[in-house]
Amino acid sequence: MILDEYRENRQVFEKMEEIVRTQLEKCVADNNIYVNAIEARIKAEKSLAGKLELKGHKYKTLSDITDILGTRVITFYSEEVDKISALIDKIFEIDWDNSVDKRKALDLDRFGYMSLHFICRIPKSLYYDAEHPEINDFRFEIQMRTALQHVWATMYHDTGYKSGIEVPKEHLRNMNRLAGMLELADEQFSRIRKEINDYRRNVQSLVADGNFDEVPLDSDTFRSYLTMKPFKKLIDKIATINQAEVYEDNLMRYVTTLLKMNFRTLGDLQRLIKDCSDDAYKLALHQLSSTDLDILALSVALQNLCLVYIIKKGGGEVGLRMFYDAVFGQSAYNEERAHRTFEQISKINIK
Repeated sequence: MILDEYRENRQVFEKMEEIVRTQLEKCVADNNIYVNAIEARIKAEKSLAGKLELKGHKYKTLSDITDILGTRVITFYSEEVDKISALIDKIFEIDWDNSVDKRKALDLDRFGYMSLHFICRIPKSLYYDAEHPEINDFRFEIQMRTALQHVWATMYHDTGYKSGIEVPKEHLRNMNRLAGMLELADEQFSRIRKEINDYRRNVQSLVADGNFDEVPLDSDTFRSYLTMKPFKKLIDKIATINQAEVYEDNLMRYVTTLLKMNFRTLGDLQRLIKDCSDDAYKLALHQLSSTDLDILALSVALQNLCLVYIIKKGGGEVGLRMFYDAVFGQSAYNEERAHRTFEQISKINIK
């Protein structure tokens, strides 16, 4: 009888799968959560028949079986399991009596089964079809686990063992050790992520407070620094030479070059701006006064600051060539460019 019900309602479960998968994908996208995978499957008839053969006495109708439609959200971090579960609670009706958090009661060798299992229904407020009210009646399962938990569960299942009794003690011990290693790795990934996020928040706070000497220069700190538009004053001044329009290009490509030039903190960049802005503007005068350029990139300001700095530090024409190679990639043209720039800077009374 249950198998007959299953065949009659197969299309209902297919529609449910479409609705649930769409909602889960929208949920993680809207909340900027990057997950490893969202999976969904409808139990095959052969699998259902096997389940009924083993546990058929527990079920009177198809509605009693809660995993005909099974879905899984695989996260990268353990804390995201709780976050996603809270979001799912707002989308679907949760059958709390039959839902289970397998993370709370766990044997040492069950790391991969630390899933959070929700038994759900699709509420009518989300989707309703008068011709198929079963869509709101049938329950389905959502499992939430981390990627490492999923890897462990898949590998453990792949061994084909059903209980510890069937596993030789030596192999069981090795599997338990592996479970412990993966659980530790799961915890450490979350800890490292938290520490990195804390570091970024601290950097943003230091930058906002102007404590630039305390902030080491790297991609993250430079990105935060750019939000303060440190080169705007200089580029606006340069733009007045030809009444040019300024467009913001990507300055992140300069980070590696700045580090090669021995800038170590954001304070070093602040001093670069303070010490070299006047000469960088003079260089721009030589570059632009005889042209009719009416569009300038924001990077012109940083580029000219670096060019002047190189000459002040005695880098000469060779240093200019190395700078151009680092920023634009090595090419024969950079030699000509460096020579022309060196001649232009030679005409400037550098302070």
